[in-house]
Amino acid sequence: AAAGSDCMASESLFSIGNGAMGGRANFEEFFGGRTLQGNYIGGIFYPDKTRVGWWKNGYPEYFAKVLNSAFWPGIDIYVGEERLDLSICRIEAFRRELDMRRGVLSRTFTAVLPNGVKVGARVRRIVSMAEPELGALSYELTLLSEGGAEVSVTVFVEGDVRNEDANYDEKFWEPVALDRESGALTMRTKKTGFEVCWAQRTAVKAAGRPVSGRNVSENERIAERFVCTLKSGETVVLDKFVGVASSLNHPEAELAAAAESVAQRAWAAGFEAVLAAHEQAWAEKWAGCDVVIEGDEAAQQGIRFCIFQLLQTYTGRDSRLNVGPKGFTGEKYGGSTYWDTEAYCLPFYLCTSGEEVARQLLRYRYRQLPQAIGNAAKLGFKGGAALYPMVTMTGEECHNEWEITFEEIHRNGAIAYAIYNFCRYTGKRDYLAEGGLEVLVGIARFWAQRATFSEPKGQYVILGVTGPNEYENNVDNNWYTNYLAVWCLRYASEAAEYVAAQYPDDYRRIVAATGLNAAGDEFARWREVADGMFLPEWTLEDGETVFLQQEGYMDKEQRMAADIPAEQRPINQHWSWDRILRSCFIKQADVLQGLYFFQEAFGRETIARHFDFYEPRTVHESSLSPCVHSILASLTGRAARAYELYLRTARLDLDDYNREVHEGLHITSMAGSWLSVVEGFGGIRVGRDGCLHVVPRLPEKWRSLTFELHYRGAILRFGLSVGEVRVVSVNGRPAEVVVGERCYRVDDRGIQVKIG
Repeated sequence: AAAGSDCMASESLFSIGNGAMGGRANFEEFFGGRTLQGNYIGGIFYPDKTRVGWWKNGYPEYFAKVLNSAFWPGIDIYVGEERLDLSICRIEAFRRELDMRRGVLSRTFTAVLPNGVKVGARVRRIVSMAEPELGALSYELTLLSEGGAEVSVTVFVEGDVRNEDANYDEKFWEPVALDRESGALTMRTKKTGFEVCWAQRTAVKAAGRPVSGRNVSENERIAERFVCTLKSGETVVLDKFVGVASSLNHPEAELAAAAESVAQRAWAAGFEAVLAAHEQAWAEKWAGCDVVIEGDEAAQQGIRFCIFQLLQTYTGRDSRLNVGPKGFTGEKYGGSTYWDTEAYCLPFYLCTSGEEVARQLLRYRYRQLPQAIGNAAKLGFKGGAALYPMVTMTGEECHNEWEITFEEIHRNGAIAYAIYNFCRYTGKRDYLAEGGLEVLVGIARFWAQRATFSEPKGQYVILGVTGPNEYENNVDNNWYTNYLAVWCLRYASEAAEYVAAQYPDDYRRIVAATGLNAAGDEFARWREVADGMFLPEWTLEDGETVFLQQEGYMDKEQRMAADIPAEQRPINQHWSWDRILRSCFIKQADVLQGLYFFQEAFGRETIARHFDFYEPRTVHESSLSPCVHSILASLTGRAARAYELYLRTARLDLDDYNREVHEGLHITSMAGSWLSVVEGFGGIRVGRDGCLHVVPRLPEKWRSLTFELHYRGAILRFGLSVGEVRVVSVNGRPAEVVVGERCYRVDDRGIQVKIG
């Protein structure tokens, strides 16, 4: 952590947030080394104009981007005439710590400034989990040199910030108001017109005595300067509180008052009280979420890091928000919503935070159904067909790479699968009547129109797509996409029949809203396409068949990922795109993604055969890939590979496998890491019988695995070890759990079952 080195990776790893806002672990004081400054507010975005060489009909006109917002932790320190800048100081000691249990970012250092003065510092910072609109920090600076020195501390919030990823290097914010007297700064986003106010309150003591400040605010910066003289061994303590209020939650005329109220209350309470409330809120967040692994520190640290980041990225308090692939840790991917939420994140929140949090994620997509229908209409689809966006903030598509925007349509299937997964896990199908069926109808209509009847094949085909494996573009009959389409069409019909029978009033409302023609030819069309869909297969030399990635896949030179020289990995950083597209290498789970989703429909032998075929060809250059492979490796008895892939997903950022952590963390894939533990090694799955099954498959070095799940009203604690399964209902609500071939009723007395 020596100053002057590239700190950007650490800035990502030590990021903090509270579901409503967050930011990178930039130093509070000035730093002249390489840095990526970033603070982000959920739901505040900018429609950056698309930058493409040539235009195509149907292209979105913008790429929505989460905005780098005002730098609220700012502190500028001078000791004598010398500025404290760790990039030019001699560092004698440095420690940065992220306490994941308490949600506290802290730092200590001892530094000698160029003028020879030695100082020591202790810094603690939080983004309050108890108060979503509050950021707070405590900065203690001690003079360690002999004699005395004048110390000048300027505390500021800087509104003059830019996004590193701006397509045309334009500034996204414009100033609205700066109130020097109250210490409040209001900024507005261009185009979208979001307004945000930051209000600052500061308490400073030098050698235990209060120090008065002088207002030095100007332009787009609110600032207050404190000057004191310290003797050797004396400390100046600065406690800073910043209220952050946005027009998402307050009328514009009341923003300043709201932000000032938050900051004033925190200032009056003091940093230690604010910290205590924050820690209590984090304790409540962790309750029921922790995973305990005995015997493997690397695996334990990896999964806790993933859980911590997921908890601080999304809380479910605001259904307008979702889970960006980078969360509050960086600008890449625009902070937008992808299919990652439905495929990976929803199960985590459903199992650890309860049914209502997961419903919020489903409602997010339901509210955006009109935009999904509009997205499909732009591409020529009719009659209420819905195509959910690949990338979105509002439901409108804002991704502009044609091979993804137009062709990576499998995302529609993930939206439908999330509805099914929620109903299956909770045992409640009422959400189908609440909003799920309307979404499914729109999705089914899309698939029915997107399929084409091939006269030579005598079957329906889906042409010109990109599957989850983005190293294959514009292919025909991607197996995963075609299989999802079939499943969606059948599930939509089944869901409609269920709602019609169980919720007739809702069904009449849905028919009126969607024009669903169940009595006519619409359901018949869905069945026709589903029953007649072409699903490509290939016969191997041993006579066994595999589901083929897509038509023409076997025309490629069949090489194994292990044959790629280490110095050429990852290939997306060393090969031309042309070379990648012509290769057989798979970026991420594609066919295996489908086998993971629908594993009950395929036997272990089938899954094992496909794992052995596709795993050696997969380079795992998507963060979403290793977790799926790990789960299937566990399921099929490939224990060593399952463990290796688990470490890759759980420690992807901690160990920087893909050499890109400086850009931010892979938040959505962290949910996949949790799935690798719970579904893979824990063997948790809702079976075809609707019961919760547990089949432990612990890695060799793990002595035990403990975790809790919210399941149909019960909170179940699982304790798994070699030869034994223990389950108890923490809240006393009974649930049925299948261990081996036997179904047990679990209550607060728990069960203890020996297994072979």
